[in-house]
Amino acid sequence: MRSYPKVRSADLPADSRLSSSYARSDFADAFSVDLPEAASSDAEALARHVFEQQPAWIATLLGIRDCLVQPFGLKRAADLRAGGGDRISLFRVYERYDYEIILGEDDLHLDFRVSVLLKPASEGRPRRLIVTTLVFCKRPLGQAYIALIAPFHRLVVRTSLHQAQKRRWP
Repeated sequence: MRSYPKVRSADLPADSRLSSSYARSDFADAFSVDLPEAASSDAEALARHVFEQQPAWIATLLGIRDCLVQPFGLKRAADLRAGGGDRISLFRVYERYDYEIILGEDDLHLDFRVSVLLKPASEGRPRRLIVTTLVFCKRPLGQAYIALIAPFHRLVVRTSLHQAQKRRWP
């Protein structure tokens, strides 16, 4: 069985298209993982794999979240899917670049953006995938929401990156 380096907490990447928004965000985090040589070199393909092929327990958490936020008028997963347009899983695609894709969503309580950034191999390190999340709260409900879900968010991102790392790429 192949051993993989651990998903790590990372510094917010200075070369991300989101970097100009770091100071304005109410919440920001980044996680990185080394990719196997066979992994895709396309940020969008990597983002699709990270967000569209998640374990069933993540869907269960999302279902619980949907039940809890419905009374507050916040978007549920079904609302996001029905939103149409250019999407990867639940997330709207905002920008595409060769090595980065920016996803996110806007809601009543907060807006968020997610960067999926592919870093080239350097100094003896393999290519790395960095997922950065920024949250911009619009009102106190947004602040309470992100405080409540932050531990789950971190677990979901780490698990999703681990899935991308261990995938058998063609």
